[in-house]
Parts: sequence; structure tokens; C-alpha cells
Amino acid sequence: MLEGLLPQMPPPLTLLGVVLVLVLLYLLSSTPGHGNDPPGPRPLPLLGNLLHLDLKWFHLSLSELSKKYGSVFTVHLGPKKVVVLAGHKTIKQALVNYAEEFGDREVEPIFSEMVKGHGVLFSNGDSWKEMRRFSLTNLRDFGMGKRGSEEMIIEESRHLMELYNMFPWLRWFCGRWLVNRTQVFKDNDENIEEIERLVQGLKETLNPQDLRGFVDSFLVRQQEESDQPDSHFHNNNLNYTVGNLFAAGTDTTGTTLRWGMLLMAKYPHIQDQVQEELSRVIGDREPRMEYRKNLPYTDAVIHEIQRVANIGPMSIPHTTSCDVTFQGYFIKKGTTVIPLLMSALQDEEEWETPHSFNPGHFLDEKGCFIKKDAFMPFSAGRRACLGESLARMELFLFLTFLLQMVPCVVHPHPFTPPPWGV
Repeated sequence: MLEGLLPQMPPPLTLLGVVLVLVLLYLLSSTPGHGNDPPGPRPLPLLGNLLHLDLKWFHLSLSELSKKYGSVFTVHLGPKKVVVLAGHKTIKQALVNYAEEFGDREVEPIFSEMVKGHGVLFSNGDSWKEMRRFSLTNLRDFGMGKRGSEEMIIEESRHLMELYNMFPWLRWFCGRWLVNRTQVFKDNDENIEEIERLVQGLKETLNPQDLRGFVDSFLVRQQEESDQPDSHFHNNNLNYTVGNLFAAGTDTTGTTLRWGMLLMAKYPHIQDQVQEELSRVIGDREPRMEYRKNLPYTDAVIHEIQRVANIGPMSIPHTTSCDVTFQGYFIKKGTTVIPLLMSALQDEEEWETPHSFNPGHFLDEKGCFIKKDAFMPFSAGRRACLGESLARMELFLFLTFLLQMVPCVVHPHPFTPPPWGV
């Protein structure tokens, strides 16, 4: 058998050639392509730095590398070069002061095939600019973060409390219940088909003189530009933009709410202080955004929940739109850039106790709420979250409703839900 295998084995010279090629690739991959490229660990041929990184906890690996290589450094994911931005000042400088240079979106092949350049999340160029501008304008016009949307959120909060009142034992596994909502977005094709059905229903009842919301406004604009072959107001952009808004606004807020309830259960003394403030300021009234300015401790706790929850440790990758020199380093056009948002939320130069749950981060010596520049869970710059004001309103109203009515506690014993389920 061995004799039969030997002729198939490559001769020593071939093996030597393969080794030399691999060594050459290694030397080439570790040689800077430009005199002042961002530093980083030396990559291996083909593999890059994959062996240096814990892909399960990728953001933590990048955080550790930033301690060695600084706030702007390079990693190689296989043959792909990626520049990582770390620290509040560096991230803000890149995304705000160099917004144009770092403003394009890196669209991976899987997302490119899925969305085909439509919508506002995984798109670039004129289509993205048009969709983002239109979305921001119309979401504001239809009350995002204002009184109109406040009434709708309060109504949803009432329904949530009615559910808790009917089934009190839900409090023991509320996180499990909330997470199931994200299953709606599991399959992209089914999601788009459902959006198409909803849009069709709105289209059939459209009244241009009485616009009901974002979709109506889009449909009217689509009609106005129907004779323009290059118009970006087409069905694909409508469907994917609506899908982007639903997905981004539902999963992130739901996850933060779960973290909020978990942290309140873990730190009951902080929960007690929130409930005391709510009782003193609001009493038996329903929470309203107008009360927020009189609830500094509650506001600080909600911000600290977002900071510690760190549900988006990395921004969706950007890509450079042109060659750029940033903090003395040359970054080539088309380079993938990852803003490490967790490094801003845990920046030791900005937070007194960055790795602890401490609402005092957002309070001054008089107990008044203060904004912190390093607080950027919604990212920053031209790719910042579209629904930031709505998300802030939702988090405040839902969490104050919950903490006003339902104490969050850790169940002392394993809990089995009733056999009839929910």
C-alpha cells in the first residue's frame, strides 16, 4: 500500500517550492504597502490574523489588540485588510470630522446578494443618500420622538402591563418572552413578502391628501417621479427601507429592555432609588416624556443600562470612500473600517468606573443629569442610527412603566411555567 502511495507524493523540490512560496507570501503580507500604514499584528499567509482572534468574542479580541497597537490599527481577516478605530476621541474624529472619507458602508457579499443595494442600512451612493434624507425628514414629520409617537408608545406600554397583570408569573422569564419577537426577521424573503403585502394594502387605500405615515409619503413621491427612469423611489427601495427600519428599531430596543430588567434585578438598591424617584415625581400618573427632566436619576440609570449593555459593540463596518491620511496613518480607498463602539463606552479616560454599573457616570455633584460625549451607542456621523430619538423615547417610557408597576427580581428557585403556556 505504501509503495502505491509513494509515487503520488510530491518530490522534495516541489515541497521546497511550496514552502518558499508560503514564506514569500508571509513576508509580503507583513510588509507595509505604504510607509505609514496603521500598525497591527503580523498576518499569516492566506489566514491573516484569524489565529490571533477569538471569532466568538471578536470585539473583545479587538479591544485587547487596541491596548497594544493604539487607537488606529490593522488586522487581517484572511487576506482582507481591516482598519479598527478604538476610543471615543478617535471614533468621533473619524465619523464626524472625516465623515465623507469614512462614510461609505462595507457591504459583505451575503448582504449584497440579500438587499441588492437597496434600503438605508447596506447601501451606498446616491440611492443611500436619497433614502436616508427622505427617511429622516418623514420620520420627523410623522412625530418620531415627539408627542404623536409618545401616545403610541404609551398605548403599547399599557398593553404590556395588562399582559403582566393577567399573567404575573411572566416576570420570571420576561427576557425569554421578549426575545421571541426577533424571530419575525429570521427569514429575509418572508420578511420582504410580508412587507410587500402590507404596502399593497396601504397603496389600495392611499389618499394623497391625508398621509398616514412613511409608506404613504413614499408612495406619493414615487407617483410624482414615475416618469423619471433614474428615480430612487421604486418598490425595492421602499420594501428594504421599511424592513431596515423595522429590524433596527425592534431588535435593539427589545434587547436593551431585557438588559435593563436584568440589571435592575441584579442591583435592587439602584432599582429602589429609581422607584422612589418615580413615586415622588410621577406618583400614580403614567410616565410621560415631559417628566424626564425631573427624573435625573432614572434618566442616568437608563443611559447607564445602554452603556453597560453594549448591545452593539462594533458599528456595522464602514469603508473608506477615498485615500485618506488619518492621525498620521495612510488608509487606502476601499479599506474596511470597524469603529469599535464598545471602546468608547468603556473608555477609561472618559468613565470613572468603565467596567461597573454606575449611574453616577451621568450625574454631577448636585445629582443633575449630564450628557457625556463618549456615550455613543447609536454610533455617530452620517451613518448614525436613524431612529435614535424614537429609541430614546421608547426606552424611557417602557422602562419607567415597567419599574413603576413591576419590580424586577431574581427568582430564588427554578421556575416552570404553567402547562397551558402563553
